[in-house]
Amino acid sequence: MTRPIALIVDDEPDILELLEITLARMEVDSRSAVDLAQARELLNQRAFDLCLTDMRLPDGNGIDLVKLINQNHPDLPVAVITAHGNMESAITALKAGAFDFASKPIDLQGLRQLVRSALKLDHPGAKRTPESTQNKTQLLGRSQAVERIRVMIRKLARSQAPVYISGESGTGKELAARLIHEQGPRADREFTAVNCGAIPQELMESEFFGHCKGSFTGAVSDKKGLFQQAEGGTLFLDEVADLPLQMQVKLLRAIQEKRVRPVGMQREEPVDVRIISATHKNLAALVGRGEFRQDLFYRINVIELNIPPLRERREDIALLVEHILEDIARENELERAIVDSTALQQLTRYDFPGNIRELENILERALTLCDGNCISSEDIQLPDTANPLYDVPQELPLGSYLEQLERDAIVRALDETRWNRTAAAKKLGISFRQLRYRLAKLGIE
Repeated sequence: MTRPIALIVDDEPDILELLEITLARMEVDSRSAVDLAQARELLNQRAFDLCLTDMRLPDGNGIDLVKLINQNHPDLPVAVITAHGNMESAITALKAGAFDFASKPIDLQGLRQLVRSALKLDHPGAKRTPESTQNKTQLLGRSQAVERIRVMIRKLARSQAPVYISGESGTGKELAARLIHEQGPRADREFTAVNCGAIPQELMESEFFGHCKGSFTGAVSDKKGLFQQAEGGTLFLDEVADLPLQMQVKLLRAIQEKRVRPVGMQREEPVDVRIISATHKNLAALVGRGEFRQDLFYRINVIELNIPPLRERREDIALLVEHILEDIARENELERAIVDSTALQQLTRYDFPGNIRELENILERALTLCDGNCISSEDIQLPDTANPLYDVPQELPLGSYLEQLERDAIVRALDETRWNRTAAAKKLGISFRQLRYRLAKLGIE
């Protein structure tokens, strides 16, 4: 098997020697250049599997080399070595297209992990095929908007840069994050997702960084935090805007230093995770109001991926309807329902303020209400946006709100019929089988 080969660009002999020895022990060959001119010459002579470059070079800087490689050798991952603590340079390199960065003095453990991750990417010229990838997640749609997202995801998967995913609630931000993870070099490690707004403030530090036994009341054993659970993989911070300011400071340090200190421990421990964050809120506006730290915003928002709302890709609704109904049928061992043309037109014209999550709720409710196996326009029952009944509280996701409305209607019918399910089903205008399905779905005993 051919050994991989790396291009090292640095004008300091001791750094060159350290990198060459480290790579050799990893069975990676190397070629060295002391400036940009020599690096260009070597790039023209042969193909490389990895490039490591210093930020400051005699005839330019590492950013110039990053841009050159991205333009002429887009399959070659390049990592930039920056001065200690100079996060501005690191972020600039990542924005320019660098795979990752390392800081001086070089941490050999971190460097080895960086090299391993880079070498997991396709070799130059190799192409990914559906057969060669093991992705379990699908981004459905044939619209131009979805195709742009797919292209962007493929690019982001080849980088270790932090990604910020913006978009309205229910658009599929976590789905996009999973795709970035599954198409990248960390696909064989954990994808750990956390809703930052769902963790009690007093437990946040322990949840993120872990704790030692006896560090506080109730800490009966050592516990790994989310960073440790995601070691080598991806940590997805959903609703990152909900983090309190105190926790934002600690998160910023963990991301910058790539080290965390569990509660009750005297020393920090290294962690290797890729950070992907998301929120439906306007994070830049929160920064302007002082509700979100500007330095953390710039650190997690190295590259932004915007997920458009469903109303901006209406041509995908029919495909999504078919997929959702297939999932419902499979989960409940039912025959797959169909939607008649009138109902489908009704769905296509609707604006879906709750996006794909709202579409799922509407179809589940329609499936409960329909007679037989065909969903008609009468079964759809789209919300009347002029009706104050559907003024959704901002603090409650639309999907949860719609589910609560349905739960209330069913419980009310059961109460009025003294929990006679047959009578309640008749009162609701649905079959007994449909009511039983909804009771199980909503967890109503």
